[in-house]
Amino acid sequence: MQEKQDSQSRTPGSLGKAHPALKAFMCGSLSGTCSTLLFQPLDLVKTRLQTLQNNAKPGAPKVGMFRVFIHVIRTENFFSLWKGVSPSFVRCIPGVGIYFSTFYSLKQHFFLNRAPNAGEAVLLGAGARTVAGICMLPFTVIKTRFESGFYNYASVPGALRSMYETEGVRSLFSGLTATLLRDAPFSGIYVMFYSQAKRALPQEVTSAPYAPLVNFSCGVVAGIMASLVTQPADVVKTHIQVSPSHWSTADAVRYIYKVVRSCLLRAFWLETGNLVC
Repeated sequence: MQEKQDSQSRTPGSLGKAHPALKAFMCGSLSGTCSTLLFQPLDLVKTRLQTLQNNAKPGAPKVGMFRVFIHVIRTENFFSLWKGVSPSFVRCIPGVGIYFSTFYSLKQHFFLNRAPNAGEAVLLGAGARTVAGICMLPFTVIKTRFESGFYNYASVPGALRSMYETEGVRSLFSGLTATLLRDAPFSGIYVMFYSQAKRALPQEVTSAPYAPLVNFSCGVVAGIMASLVTQPADVVKTHIQVSPSHWSTADAVRYIYKVVRSCLLRAFWLETGNLVC
């Protein structure tokens, strides 16, 4: 711990003199900028896939990720894959910074002299993500609407103004429950798997020159596991935030279940020629 503090005090420039929570905020904001630029097309495709069932026609072929990619490029243009990047920046740059600074502050307060166990890691990640998710929720809603293709907002301020004037303040916080049901478990599970995976590795591996690659691999595995668990909540969140009718979480779940059940029964009927009720 003392060596870490000494190394921080020797860091050149004003960043080395900044409070650790502020440095966590700045580093988180930088990582949020890079990840937003890199993964925005995938985020857009994910949103389109989650909302396609609203307009699905009977007997229509299954639509996959690559088909959506090609459709967006053909019907709009290549750079439309980055539609929604401006609200993503507004959300992610401060949002990831808030997450990392909150995470650091909680860890320093509760786990200053020891590493958290698996259960504590879940609570640590979930708590930090809850704070960031609530703070950035209006921009999360706008980002989802930009990506859906159902709205023609010209800018983030214009979207905020339009939603406030036509739907009220409530629309800016639509999907809060579903968002927290996705974000809090995601971060908690991610932190748990990531920390436990790194702890299970031998010391010579974590201190080797290829340690960044090891950390990256641990992060990928943790992200996949967390995404598998929270994907249903992500679908519900998207439907609530795209809809202007202010659905509750329960209403959205019932609607998605009804649509999915209808599609499955229709597919079974087309496949077998039998009418299923």
